[in-house]
Amino acid sequence: MKLDTIMKINSNPLEKQFLREHSYWYKYLNRSDIFYQDFIKDMKEKYKLTTADKLNKLSNDMTMLRTFLEVLK
Repeated sequence: MKLDTIMKINSNPLEKQFLREHSYWYKYLNRSDIFYQDFIKDMKEKYKLTTADKLNKLSNDMTMLRTFLEVLK
């Protein structure tokens, strides 16, 4: 793995944790830095950090709040 890729991963705790949990990524990242973007994409999908996931979470939170306010009436 190139030094700049190692520094990127070590500077972000989520990337570091994901790499430790999914160690098969070591193989790909050691082969080429091209796989770094795929690594990030996979991490965001598994940790639900994509934009769609964030919007779904916001929608669920708003629904829960609306339901809570209706119960208080």
